[in-house]
Amino acid sequence: MRKFTLILISFLYLTSLSQAQSFEPGPKGLAAGDTINLTDAQGKKQGKWIIKGKHKPGTCYQPDQKIEEGKYSDNRKTGIWIEYYCNSNMKNKLTFVNGRPDGYAIMYHENGKISEEGNWKANRWVGNYKLYHENGQVQHEFTFNQNGKRDGNQKYFYENGQIAVEGNFANGKETGVIKEYYENGDVKAEKTFNDGAVDVASIKEFQPKKPLVVKSDVPADNAPKVVIGKDEKPNEAVKGPVILNGQATLYNKNKQITKDGIFKDNRLMDGKAYIYDDNGILSRIAVYKNGVYVGDTQVEN
Repeated sequence: MRKFTLILISFLYLTSLSQAQSFEPGPKGLAAGDTINLTDAQGKKQGKWIIKGKHKPGTCYQPDQKIEEGKYSDNRKTGIWIEYYCNSNMKNKLTFVNGRPDGYAIMYHENGKISEEGNWKANRWVGNYKLYHENGQVQHEFTFNQNGKRDGNQKYFYENGQIAVEGNFANGKETGVIKEYYENGDVKAEKTFNDGAVDVASIKEFQPKKPLVVKSDVPADNAPKVVIGKDEKPNEAVKGPVILNGQATLYNKNKQITKDGIFKDNRLMDGKAYIYDDNGILSRIAVYKNGVYVGDTQVEN
């Protein structure tokens, strides 16, 4: 989901109007008596908090620049929380209940355009969900049931807004006819699925009726390259730059699988890319064929 960012920080404490106020100092840099970033007599965070760059030295934020803001109730996040990028654009806006994300959530690309949005409950998406390309066009349009499984009509889109794949899912698995399209809108293939398994005999492939537009500034495979990240290694013993060709499995610093498949000069050609949110929870498994993203596979809960 790409990628779903779940963050924790900030708060304000107001005592009852019938009682005298007694505020504890907030984080370093805030004096006693301030009306934000406060704790009560039991040391619990209360009310509005604003975390700024001065509270997290060594980051890309300026001292007076906001990183995150929202409210606490008895040390738990509550209501709307907003996080920002280092360029001050909004990073995400999440709804919290009893310290956990629960409700409408919207995330943004660093350029300010929406990245993804939907309803988050019990560590999963439920209901309608959208993932967006960086140019603002919808990339995925999914519907999840209450168990976080894709259910009903599902759609994938190219960056030009043209539909790429559409079909139905039942409890997280493909069912019925799934259609694939060329970027010009012509049908590319039709495949019939039963409980997530494709009927090979049902596969129909078609040539485009209209000429495909080939852009000179993109690779012939018409897809961005998915390469290994700085923190990804085949194993902990590997030191220095990694050059991969052939079958390989990569892991992040938390020892979670990040990519698994066949590589060519560090590019994932055929296999899966595992995408985690900021809390290390697996949110998506993207599938690649011949270096091209072809869709997501099921994430087991």
